[in-house]
Amino acid sequence: MQDIFAKAKIIKLLICDVDGVMTDGGLFFGDNGLEYKAFHSRDGLGIKMLQHSGIPLAVITARTSDVVKHRMKNLNIDLVFQGQLSKVQAFKDLCTQLSLTPEQVAYVGDDLVDIPVMKQVGLAIAVADAHKRVKAMAHWTTEHIGGHGAVRDVCELLMEAQGTLEEQFSVYL
Repeated sequence: MQDIFAKAKIIKLLICDVDGVMTDGGLFFGDNGLEYKAFHSRDGLGIKMLQHSGIPLAVITARTSDVVKHRMKNLNIDLVFQGQLSKVQAFKDLCTQLSLTPEQVAYVGDDLVDIPVMKQVGLAIAVADAHKRVKAMAHWTTEHIGGHGAVRDVCELLMEAQGTLEEQFSVYL
C-alpha cells in the first residue's frame, strides 16, 4: 500500500470513465428513447470533497449522453469528453491543457477500452467489478463496485495520501 500512497501523493487530476465506474454500467432506455443512468450520492460527495482539496476531476467516456452532461454540470466537472472512441487522445489533450505529466494523473476504469489510458497514467485504478484484464494491470482496485461507491473509494485514497482527508471530513463531523 505504501507504493500506492506514493503514487497517489503526486496526483493532480483524477479521470474517470462513466459507465461501469460512476454508474453500475447498466443502460436504461425509456419508450420515449431517453437514456437513464443511476449515480451514487456517496460518489458525488467524495467528488466534491476531492475538488475542495484541490484536485479536479475529468471524465472520458466512449458514449454520448445528456444524462452525463447534466450530472457532470451538477458536480461542477467541466472537463467532460464524451463520444471518445480513442480515450488516449482525450487524455493527452487534458495533460496538455492542464500542463500535467502522465505521472500526475490517476485514471479509473472498468473495461478493456480503458486499458490504453491506464497504461499511461501514474495511478491506474480498477473498480472492484472490473474486467479481469483491467484489474490485472491496475495499480489499485477499489473496495466497491462501479456505481456503488467506487469513485468515493478513489477520492478518499487520494485525499488520505495527500493529507487532506481529515480536513474534508471535519466539515461534516
